[in-house]
Amino acid sequence: MATTVRSTKVSIPAAPLGPENPLPALRPRGELHRLDPADLDGLPADMARQIGYGPMSTVLPVRLLDGYGRDREPAELDALVIENSRLRATVLPGLGGRLHSLFHKPTGRELLYRNPVFQPADFALAGAWFSGGVEWNLGTTGHAAHTCAPLHAGRVPAPDGGEMLRLWEWERLRDLAFQIDLWLPEDSDFLYVGIRVRNPHDRTVPAYWWSNTAVPETDRTRVLAPAEAAWHFGHRRALRHVGLPAPAPGGPDVSYPTGSQHPADYFLDIRGEDRRWITALDGDGHGLVQTSTDLLRGRKIFLWGRGSGGRRWQDWLTEPGTGGYLEIQAGLARTQFEHIPMPPDTDLSWLETYGPLSADPDLVHAEDWATARAEAAARLEAALPRVTVDTAYADWLGHADAEPKDILATGSGWGALEIARGHFPLPGTPFEPTTLGDPQKPWVELLVAGVFPRPTAGAAPGPCLVSPQWRELLESADTYPGNEWFRDYYLGIAQWAADDRAQAVRSWERSLAAHPSPWCHRALAVADAAAGRTEQAAERYTAAWDSLKAGAGQYGPEARAVQRALLVEAVPVLLAAGRAADADRIIAEPAFGGTVPLDDGRIRLLRARTALARGDAAGARALLDAGIVVPDLREGAEELNETWYAVAEVLLAGDGEITDAVRAAARAEHPLPAHYDFLMRPDN
Repeated sequence: MATTVRSTKVSIPAAPLGPENPLPALRPRGELHRLDPADLDGLPADMARQIGYGPMSTVLPVRLLDGYGRDREPAELDALVIENSRLRATVLPGLGGRLHSLFHKPTGRELLYRNPVFQPADFALAGAWFSGGVEWNLGTTGHAAHTCAPLHAGRVPAPDGGEMLRLWEWERLRDLAFQIDLWLPEDSDFLYVGIRVRNPHDRTVPAYWWSNTAVPETDRTRVLAPAEAAWHFGHRRALRHVGLPAPAPGGPDVSYPTGSQHPADYFLDIRGEDRRWITALDGDGHGLVQTSTDLLRGRKIFLWGRGSGGRRWQDWLTEPGTGGYLEIQAGLARTQFEHIPMPPDTDLSWLETYGPLSADPDLVHAEDWATARAEAAARLEAALPRVTVDTAYADWLGHADAEPKDILATGSGWGALEIARGHFPLPGTPFEPTTLGDPQKPWVELLVAGVFPRPTAGAAPGPCLVSPQWRELLESADTYPGNEWFRDYYLGIAQWAADDRAQAVRSWERSLAAHPSPWCHRALAVADAAAGRTEQAAERYTAAWDSLKAGAGQYGPEARAVQRALLVEAVPVLLAAGRAADADRIIAEPAFGGTVPLDDGRIRLLRARTALARGDAAGARALLDAGIVVPDLREGAEELNETWYAVAEVLLAGDGEITDAVRAAARAEHPLPAHYDFLMRPDN
């Protein structure tokens, strides 16, 4: 059959994403993948240099997505299907362009881990993330900020004369344009994916890319790649160079991911001119293989391990009993801690392929690592020669600028706004003015008229922009009575994003003096907390809360979302400042527009922590025993187990001192319930 691209729907139980967090993301996110500068000693010089290059302290200007829950209902997700006689690939353009399914028709096998539900969890840079399929990550270390956001999509001619699906968007963390072209040559067993990231600016930009592929995991699944060593990153939060397949003498063979106890990353040390590939094969020697042109140099294994915490996370991200997964990944650098300098007015491009691989099970599961790798490499070369991939990449480059014939899905208006400002020539990825919407309107007025408009009546401040160019426009904007405070509030956000924190505070103080608002009280609270001024931060959060409550009527439906976001931020700071009574007061106040307090899993956890701080350990334990489900639990977060054990220690100690013996006894007498066990490290 001829290759086709068509629109369809994916029917799946789904938890709604909910609204964006209305408060700008001024605070750093709790990203697991961070290295202490002291741990860079001993690393290769170029790796250490790239690890220290281009870190981000916030995800500004992106807003967080943390308004989802865990109540799933039947849903119809927009999907695009690319199909030939051998493969059927299903893409979700509204969810970061995720490759949801890759079905091999001759064998009837699904090559990817296809999640049977859509369940957001707090794993991404911008919050909401979901497991399964192939995810396209760029921006900075972590799951992409757009992983649950819509991309533009269109149909373009493929290099072989058939049809190709193009996805594209404007990446807002680094202000880069990117495109992902997917096509299936006629009668091919491999999906081809051409990727291009473009820096249209007159400045060097840190670049980052990792393609994360989830594949089914069994006790006999083995991951193979052309490497004899890896850089291991685990619960100690340090990079160690280890041998493969067993990093330690007598230790587990990590090429079988279920043999490890705790979640871990293994960045494979592929050297020289070896072909870049990685595969996961089951006990019968069948599975998926990913390979690419050489620019995509990195390969990685992510495993959950067989420990109770890793198993709990797997169940949390899908339906219990539906099988686990592991990830095989590919990136621009050797590790995900690194960023690559991307010079002005340049692009990075490469070709990836995904398809089935079958090999002799006795050989790929051989005890000898070299034998297993050689068998997989030989089968890959027979199925898809390296020269074929290089030739396909060269052919694709001739089609990368082709304009879409018709639009199949629409992304955001941020790219159109940047094109209007910078007049960037980006052939092949049209960011049309028709995509500009309400979030971009104030910025269009700033660009065209030099004025940043006052806020819309009855609305909280909208999304911000923070790049140097937009900051300059804000600084030079005309002001008029009534909008100075608003301009200064946004200017402070841009200055904060640039780590010019003293200027940001001055801008927010000017704004507050001109017009007291909960937004500036909250921004200044974040600044105080970041500087370690906990008492002052608590005062600011209390002022922000009281200001919001006093003016809640003018913010309409958004007031409730702002209330929750502010409460979730403020309570931990109030508790740290020893102001449990204030924390208890704001938790207990009725929801704006309602008669009862806000009540969800995150807030119930805050209630338990507040009760403990007030000396009511029994009340805190009652809340925990009743069951607390925190939908937006952060990857690596330990609030649940810390709260459980803290309550157990107080109950056991009574009025006495909490000693090491009491702590040990609390763990023995009050073991952590399985539904609270999300530990990604040893419990010690």
